[in-house]
Amino acid sequence: MIRVVLADDHETVRQGLKLLVESQPDMEVVGEAGDGRQAVQLAQTLQPTVVVLDISMPELNGLNATRAMAQSSPGTAVVALTRYSDDAYVQALLGAGASAYVLKQSTPAELLKAIRAAAEGKRYLDASLAARVAGAFMARHALVETPPRITEREAEVLRLIAAGHSNKEIAARLDISVKTVEVHKANAMRKLSLRGRIDIVRYALLQGWLHDH
Repeated sequence: MIRVVLADDHETVRQGLKLLVESQPDMEVVGEAGDGRQAVQLAQTLQPTVVVLDISMPELNGLNATRAMAQSSPGTAVVALTRYSDDAYVQALLGAGASAYVLKQSTPAELLKAIRAAAEGKRYLDASLAARVAGAFMARHALVETPPRITEREAEVLRLIAAGHSNKEIAARLDISVKTVEVHKANAMRKLSLRGRIDIVRYALLQGWLHDH
């Protein structure tokens, strides 16, 4: 029996997921969480097979909750369930230890496939994403468990860009040239598959960088 914990801050979404999971002969819902911190606690106390986890949640977002579970409940697989299809999100979640990444707008069958794959210790990527980011991307994750690392300085530059600072302001703050700022920005964006400023801001939100003030 695949024991599932559902973590989503919207109760109506959780109820829908519960009905779906409970209708399967090989699955049962053993717990529900309304925020990331509660999800981590339930994973520790209940030791479920799989936690289905929304990325945007209060207290602890999906990325940080996944990291916490990878350490405190390594026997539990995480299925990230989200409406975000950005490569940076996929990369960050898989890199943090999630076994599967599914879009909320996909069919229920997609989520059930992901839960079963995760329960068997396999990786699973939503079919609509797999078509786009398959090949090199999945190969990289299959062979290397960690996503490409950005340096501390590159992260610093991205954080300041996301907070609304110009290249000139960042150069002055970090005591480097504008040219160097541009190089760090370009390198970080390439490594994380970010396509523009909106992607940078989303990535910063995911990392929790914009909640520091």
